[in-house]
Amino acid sequence: MSRRSRLVIISFIVIILLLVTGYMVAGAVIYNRLSTASPRCELSYITPSGNTPASFRADGKALDMTPYAMPDYEEVNFSSRGENLNLSGWFVPVQDSAEAVILVHGLNGCKRAPSILLPAGMLYRAGFNVLMVDLRDHGDSQIEDGRFAGGTEEYRDVLGAWDWLVNEKGFAPERIGLFGTSLGAASVMIATGEEPLVAATWEDSSYADIQVAISDFLSANGLPSFFAPAAPLVGKLISGDNISAPSPLDEVANLNGRPIFIAHGDADALLPVKHAYTLIDAIPQAESWIAPGSPHIGAMFDYTDEYEQKLIAFFQKNLMDVQP
Repeated sequence: MSRRSRLVIISFIVIILLLVTGYMVAGAVIYNRLSTASPRCELSYITPSGNTPASFRADGKALDMTPYAMPDYEEVNFSSRGENLNLSGWFVPVQDSAEAVILVHGLNGCKRAPSILLPAGMLYRAGFNVLMVDLRDHGDSQIEDGRFAGGTEEYRDVLGAWDWLVNEKGFAPERIGLFGTSLGAASVMIATGEEPLVAATWEDSSYADIQVAISDFLSANGLPSFFAPAAPLVGKLISGDNISAPSPLDEVANLNGRPIFIAHGDADALLPVKHAYTLIDAIPQAESWIAPGSPHIGAMFDYTDEYEQKLIAFFQKNLMDVQP
């Protein structure tokens, strides 16, 4: 082989290595940007009462939260299913009620988020016990690694809350529903797919597949979407998390006819409404509502009365009006 040929080969190898290195560096930047969780979410909800079930508000929303207050709540702790992770929650009991709904927040949220407290208040005043949880690495729950895992680990936290209601509070599985927003919505869908006894699930503003969600995020920020696969790949190397599997879209194949409600705003710039349509197409029995003009997790604030009516009707039909 001539010297010229060797130089060409070496140059080609160097270029490939530089491209691969650049791709992985870009993936690391994207992964760090998207996966870092902020546990102190209470700092975002500083009110005279600190946003608790008894008193809360939603800044920037012209909505009186007083009718949704839940004065008698309990601070509770439980473990993630299959893991020794200490999780924090608020349980609001309703006397003589046999039904309960677990509510799960999104990335960098917590049980103090208005998007959790408001629907919890809706359910509470309709006669449902409610359990609001802090996922790992969020709120008052244990910090595992300071990162979110796209629902692929968080679903175990949801099932830990479900186990607590069944084993510690004595609720029948057919009387327990799940509710989630954004990351929490993805987590409750994965949890439903993994636990065949989950009775009914409401998801608000989830992604169907996180790879598509990352691609959407990059495109929305003027970045090439071909970097999207790099983030999950780097995630496995940095934290060991496989944030892309299982996905909500994969897990809904395990619903086997169980009821699910899909809510999404058609003006969602964070997770475009196409994710909702993908899920709707994949779930023949799904009920759905695409809220006109609503942003990410915005329907409950834009159409509060309608949201409440749909939410209560869904869980009454699938938790209260069932044979034991």
